Amino acid sequence: MDQAESSPLPGQPDRPQRRAREEEPQPSAASALDHPVVAGYDGSPSSRHALAYAAGLSRRLGRALLVVHVSPPPVYCEPLTGQVIGAVRDRQETERWLLAELDEVCDGCDIEVHIVTRRGSPARELAAAADETAADALVIGAPGRRWHHVAGSVPGWLARHAHCPVIVVP
Repeated sequence: MDQAESSPLPGQPDRPQRRAREEEPQPSAASALDHPVVAGYDGSPSSRHALAYAAGLSRRLGRALLVVHVSPPPVYCEPLTGQVIGAVRDRQETERWLLAELDEVCDGCDIEVHIVTRRGSPARELAAAADETAADALVIGAPGRRWHHVAGSVPGWLARHAHCPVIVVP
């Protein structure tokens, strides 16, 4: 028996076996991409720079570009009545806006582009998108406020938790 395939010690549970290829779950639409370059975009000047950098990187690597826009949950409280109101932004409108921004930044570059819009924590959603697609790199803009240096930031969280290289563009 090979050392790498040694049996467990007495009293210890067996190692779980890898599932056969037929038993693996089918990939979702987001994971159908093959190692893209993921760009987080929020409309800030630094995220525009990150989008341009990510487009160039995806062109050089010959990979698809996955643009991820994460918005916070659309819930706020009406101050006079205390009623919780949710403002839903049209997904198609957001995707058109992102494509227009990409066209402006890239000047019609010839790369395969996919757009994903998500709601929630930007850091967690960007890391999840990168994990789901086995991204080659995750490119984001640097935070523009001083408060992020004190309270933490999306790039800082991603540097500690993402499973791919994180590139922060000023």
